[in-house]
Amino acid sequence: MVDRLPILATAVLLAATACSANGQQQTAQTPVPATALAPARPVQDLAQEPLGGTRSSPSPTSRLLTTTTLGAAQRPGDDVEPPPADLSIAEMEPARQRIVITGVGDTNLDPAYIPALARHGYGHAFSELQGVFAADDLTIVNLECAASRIGRRLEKQFTFNCDVDALPVMRAAGVEVANLGNNHSRDWGADAMLDTVRNVEAAGIAAVGVGATAADAHRPAIFEVKGWRVAVLGFGGVVPSRAWIATEDHPGMADGDDIETMVAAVEAAARQADLVFVSIHWGVEGDTRPRREDVERAHAMIDAGADGIFGHHPHRLQPLEFYRDKPIAWSLGNFVWPNLSRAGSTTAVAQFVIEPNGVISACLIPTVIETSGHPVIQVEYHGLCNWEGHPGVDVRPQRIPPPR
Repeated sequence: MVDRLPILATAVLLAATACSANGQQQTAQTPVPATALAPARPVQDLAQEPLGGTRSSPSPTSRLLTTTTLGAAQRPGDDVEPPPADLSIAEMEPARQRIVITGVGDTNLDPAYIPALARHGYGHAFSELQGVFAADDLTIVNLECAASRIGRRLEKQFTFNCDVDALPVMRAAGVEVANLGNNHSRDWGADAMLDTVRNVEAAGIAAVGVGATAADAHRPAIFEVKGWRVAVLGFGGVVPSRAWIATEDHPGMADGDDIETMVAAVEAAARQADLVFVSIHWGVEGDTRPRREDVERAHAMIDAGADGIFGHHPHRLQPLEFYRDKPIAWSLGNFVWPNLSRAGSTTAVAQFVIEPNGVISACLIPTVIETSGHPVIQVEYHGLCNWEGHPGVDVRPQRIPPPR
């Protein structure tokens, strides 16, 4: 273990906690037990005990309704039997409860890049997170690799090929959604990228951000969670070449630079869901503040109906702020990644807490990649943005300098 004290001081300074300016005071309490993913199509039961702790028994309260599956996707409600005719609308709709959405940054499960994963097993990557992924309602990661056994390595500086066998381990740790809209999901070619979608979904994880067509790449994963219908979209704003962008007849990722198509995707998702969250690969490596063009994109997506944004790519932790009472984690930095520097290893687990009345609060839980591929939460986390020195979901957002 590295000496945590100087690193923790840095992490806590960056770990902004925030809530809506209109939010009501809430008493911090431990989150309810995890709700397990029940996919829209049968998959192997992965609700097993993960390394480093136990998880709650599977619950039917969170159901995946649609995904970026490469065939025709289910429409929301296709798998739901119609209710009896004598039930009122109020009786049919479950009461909304508080839910917690977690997001993290760049997650790489390539044992060639992180040999410690081959030595210790893939569960090592998730073993010191205090069960946060299992105790929330949805966990979203940016999966920074192809996860396929087919294809050929592209000629580019860095290429990553995650082990397909790592995907069920990531699911067992509590991950429900993987954004593939990034500059590494196609490192082994288009066929391997599409195979990655199949492999991720076969592990019980919804894949977003890429697809066989633009419509597939922009299709959200939609979940029913504790009375809410939640949509998750993925976008890639770091593009090695335009060939990586999906079109009507060309596989690729959802364009995270095109505000018009991003807004259209958010608006479409908002028509299908009560809440819309975005995972997006954007920014410039090494930056510690968002660029002006990404601020413009974020604000446009929130204006279109997004309820929160998880950003990644700069390999540095950036601040958390609110726009129109919606949280934006500009960059969550590295997560499962080599320990290459103190700045690159200082990261966070973002949590967005949605109250039954729709008020959203958020925080960055201080985390450090103590050894390669091994992120460790640095505080004793009590849930709902509550740890020593932080009172919980009722604290105010920090102000950050204006973007460049």
